[in-house]
Amino acid sequence: MIAYIRGKITFIGPRYVILENNNIGYKVNVTDDALHELSSGQDALLWTHDAVREDSHELYGFAIEDERNLFELLLTVSGIGPKTALNILSLVSAKALIGAIHSGSTAHLVKVSGIGRKTAEKIVMELRDRMAEFGNGDNVDMNNDSDAIEALKALGYNTDEAREAIKKLDKDIADTGDKVKAALKFLGR
Repeated sequence: MIAYIRGKITFIGPRYVILENNNIGYKVNVTDDALHELSSGQDALLWTHDAVREDSHELYGFAIEDERNLFELLLTVSGIGPKTALNILSLVSAKALIGAIHSGSTAHLVKVSGIGRKTAEKIVMELRDRMAEFGNGDNVDMNNDSDAIEALKALGYNTDEAREAIKKLDKDIADTGDKVKAALKFLGR
């Protein structure tokens, strides 16, 4: 298994980056948040998961080791493959996911494409007792930016515009409505 790769980002695709290390370009699938934080020409270190199947060999990369560990924990749930786990971590922050699993909440998970109520409940049930390495969930911010991003998209902004506006906000703003109002100021409304 490849634990991590350090190198230069040479290309950014729709849901992946090419990371060059020793004149070899590795295609690494990344979360939406990682994709927006990386830029071409940047030196980066990505913690990786090497997914080898009969018909494919893919790398999944994460900026933080704990995020990779959470991704691998999601893969232990039957019916959750690497693409679904990556979709979950693209929509739901690692902190929010950990808090949701500890509290038994499926609200964030059902927003992920391909995850229904039963699958969300199965994820929470199977992982609740296995989350010790991620803490007990206390002091985890359960408010995820995805609700505010979805609201901005409903108002006509694209995902990138919404995400950039939310990133500029004061981290003390917790209420989704307040986030949307503040983001609209950044967006010129």
